[in-house]
Amino acid sequence: MSYPMSHFEIRPATPDDCALVMHFICRLADYEKLLSEVTGTEDDVRRELFGENAIVRAAIAYEGETPVGFALYFFNFSTFLTRRGLYLEDLYIEPEYRGKGYGKALIEYLAREAVKNGCGRFEWAWSGMNRLSVFIRESVPRLCRTGVCAESQVMRLNVWRKQGKIDYGLTGFGA
Repeated sequence: MSYPMSHFEIRPATPDDCALVMHFICRLADYEKLLSEVTGTEDDVRRELFGENAIVRAAIAYEGETPVGFALYFFNFSTFLTRRGLYLEDLYIEPEYRGKGYGKALIEYLAREAVKNGCGRFEWAWSGMNRLSVFIRESVPRLCRTGVCAESQVMRLNVWRKQGKIDYGLTGFGA
């Protein structure tokens, strides 16, 4: 059954969500055939997301009351802009919920978080193996490969404020 987006919501993770975040980390690792490399625990998630020196944040996507995916992100810094930026570390949507726009909705949620937090840009890198990366690559032809890995791209969303309005510009590095 396909839910309308009105039955879809994204919430910031809370300390009660640490087991769920760890679950999604393992699901992502399994999808990428890297499950054997996961060494973290629920306690590690709790410390890194909610501890005294926490720098990582998470957002969880829900269809109705069912958690269907998540995004992990943190704030970095742009030397030339002399402003913070938002970096998306990982995004995962459960296979049976893909193709409904939920990954794109998480990207849009994070873009709004970047604006809300005064970020000059929003960046992420992704593997070319998933549907969202294919959608973005085909939708934004100005993207350039970074040369880091033949199957990866890096995306930069610059945030400009013009006459009180916010404008997003999608650029690839070197574009």
